[in-house]
Amino acid sequence: MVDHVQTLNQAQTLQHLPFPGLIDAIEQMFIEGCTVPLRHNHAIEGAHGDNGGIMLLMPAWQSGKRLGIKTVSIFPGNQDKGLPGLHSVFILYDAATGKPLAILDGDVITSRRTAAASALAARWLSRPDASKLLVVGAGRVASLLADAYRCERPIETVQVWDINAEAAARLVSQLQASGLQASVATDLEQASRQADIITCATLSNAPLIHGDWLRPGTHLDLIGSFTPAMIESDVECFRKGTVFVDTPEALMKAGDILEAVKAGAFQPEQVAATLEDLCRGQHAGRRDAAEITVYKAVGTALEDIAAASLAFDSYMQAAH
Repeated sequence: MVDHVQTLNQAQTLQHLPFPGLIDAIEQMFIEGCTVPLRHNHAIEGAHGDNGGIMLLMPAWQSGKRLGIKTVSIFPGNQDKGLPGLHSVFILYDAATGKPLAILDGDVITSRRTAAASALAARWLSRPDASKLLVVGAGRVASLLADAYRCERPIETVQVWDINAEAAARLVSQLQASGLQASVATDLEQASRQADIITCATLSNAPLIHGDWLRPGTHLDLIGSFTPAMIESDVECFRKGTVFVDTPEALMKAGDILEAVKAGAFQPEQVAATLEDLCRGQHAGRRDAAEITVYKAVGTALEDIAAASLAFDSYMQAAH
C-alpha cells in the first residue's frame, strides 16, 4: 500500500498552491467544517549538552474524506549548525481507509495557507477599495502577503517595514520585480497612518502597531504572534477596533488579546465573529467604510488540510 504514496517536494507543493484556488479551498473547508483536535506539544531532549527541541503534531480530518497530520520540529540550536531552526512535513491520508496518499512540504503549506487565510479574512473585513498595503515583517510569510491580498483587493502600493532594514529592502526588491509598486517604510507610525490595510507577520514580543495610529476604515491583520509571550499590537488597537479571530483558540494563545484583556481594554465576549462565521455568512463582517477592524489569527490545522488536499488533487490531475 505504501508503495503508492506520492511525495511532493518544495517546488511541487508550491506549484500546486496558487493563491486564488487556495483562498477558495480554505473558505470551503470552513464552510464544510473539519475536526481539529488541540495540537500535541512534546519536548525532545538534546544529546551531549545540546538543548534539544520541540515536536508539534497537528492532526485534522473530515470523516470519509481526508485525514492529515502536520509535524513541526523546532530546534533553536540548529542556527549554530547552519541549519534552519524549523522543519515541517505534512502527511495526507484517505479518511475512509486510513491509506497514506502523500507526503508534502509542510513549510510551504504553512506559509501559504497562513497568507491565504489572512487574505480570506480581508475579503470581509477590509474596505473593498483598499489599495494601500503595509506589510510589517519581511520573513517567509510576510513575503507572500502582497500576492495573497492582490487576489482580494485592488492593491496599488505596498510598503514594507521590518526591524531589520536590509530584510525589508530585500523583500521590496522582490515585490518590485513581480511588478508591484513597493517601497521600504522607514517610519512605522507614518506608514501605519497612511495604510488601508496593515498586515503583521513578525515574531515580536513587544507592541509594534499602536491603536492611536489607526485611521477610520483601517483593517489591522495580526498573524505573527501565536503564544502568550508574543505581541504585535498595543491594547488600544483592541479598544478601538471591532475584533475578529480565526478560531476561539486565539483567545487562549494570542499575547495581543491576553494583554488587552489584562488591561481591561477588551473582553473575550466582545469578539464579533470567527473566520468560520464569516465564511458561513453568519456575520457580515465590516459594517461601514469608517469602521476599524482587527483580525487576530493563530492558525489552525483546518487550513493545512485544505491546502494539502488541494495540492495533492491538483498534482494528481496534472500527472494524468
